[in-house]
Amino acid sequence: MKEIVVISGKGGTGKTSVALSLACTGPEKIVLADCDVDASDLHLILKPQKISEDDFYSSDLAVIDYDKCTDCGKCSEICRFDAIGNRENKYYINDLNCEGCGYCSHVCPVKAISMVKQKDGVLTVSDTRLGKRLFHAELGPGAENSGKLVAKVKNTAKKYARENEYDYLLVDGSPGIGCPVISSLSGADLVVLVTETTLSGFSDLKRVVELVKKFRIKMGCIINKSDINAEICGDIREYLESENIELMSEIPYTEDFPRAISEGLSPAEYSLDLKKEFEQIWNKIINLTGEMK
Repeated sequence: MKEIVVISGKGGTGKTSVALSLACTGPEKIVLADCDVDASDLHLILKPQKISEDDFYSSDLAVIDYDKCTDCGKCSEICRFDAIGNRENKYYINDLNCEGCGYCSHVCPVKAISMVKQKDGVLTVSDTRLGKRLFHAELGPGAENSGKLVAKVKNTAKKYARENEYDYLLVDGSPGIGCPVISSLSGADLVVLVTETTLSGFSDLKRVVELVKKFRIKMGCIINKSDINAEICGDIREYLESENIELMSEIPYTEDFPRAISEGLSPAEYSLDLKKEFEQIWNKIINLTGEMK
């Protein structure tokens, strides 16, 4: 089983539209994982039917036992996150500010503060209209540990794919280079980079390439909206060649992308030309991953 991760250095490059199109044009024996847990949206187009749901507990939250609390204020004095306030001579925890460090529970002289595991999100397993299984998750508002939730999504999807002898795991990762992206890269066989021909798109492509290089994972790149700036497109081509990254496709700007999404379809389902293009991209993915055997 080969793991393909689709990422971009910034938002707005068309990464998710690319991932959707790859999902729709890929081999039959493929499992899908949406690891953009802060803003998962593959399910909006794939119309999933939920099979199971699993709560995700990760962070700790301080809780005061008022039967024990003597209102001495030591917890408030040492809290560096302004998470412990006082109202009408009673101390309370501001849930949004609490970082779960546990220092307050250690200094409380009467052991009135305990650290309680919090529900930070939900992992869902679904069947989609494509007949392909989707593993996706939603991080709770203000919740942390998105990297850990990404790891849970990936590991659950990978376990299912291996047990059922699937050929590919296709992962839609987060934009940027933060913890969720780092977590999505772990264990990948091939990274598909999606960029656009803007100064910010090129700059962020370089940043994400430097990140992927640290994992020593083979890369390919899709230049989306390739015709909006011919000069930058040429610079990206030269950069990819210098980094030995395969240029998988140059997709000119087309309104078929937003039109497809507005109709609940992937671009590859909406346009025959785009379907053929993504089938060619899959041929390159298969060739690249085949070289790893």
